[in-house]
Amino acid sequence: MNRLIARSNLFDDFFKDVAPGFYVKPLHGEGLPAQIRIDVKETPEAYAVEAEVPGVSREDIEVTIDGPVVTLRAEIRQQDSQSEGEKLLRSERYYGAVSRSFQLPQDIDNATSKAKYENGVLQLTLPKKLPAAGQRLTIE
Repeated sequence: MNRLIARSNLFDDFFKDVAPGFYVKPLHGEGLPAQIRIDVKETPEAYAVEAEVPGVSREDIEVTIDGPVVTLRAEIRQQDSQSEGEKLLRSERYYGAVSRSFQLPQDIDNATSKAKYENGVLQLTLPKKLPAAGQRLTIE
């Protein structure tokens, strides 16, 4: 039988006790989540996707559609500001990007697809591409 060993934060605890000024977490958050969380719903005409992308500006979100594959990419660039006459004692900046791709059961019509971003939620309306009508070949 396999026994799982619980992972502890031995080094984190050590540095908190020994050098508390060295081990400080940022005050303004952890940045982007490790993965973009999505909900996908299907209607006969389209797919509706809701993706959580909090703290990212609209300009830093990219959606790419290639057939049935949808790729979401978000990038965040945050830095602390400094006013005139202030002395900067500490600066914590973070940059990061996260992306996620998933495949839908049917190709997407790029021309009529829509995206809306509001309150940290990206909403995609992805109409299904109609299958091409079969062509009859002429037999020689």
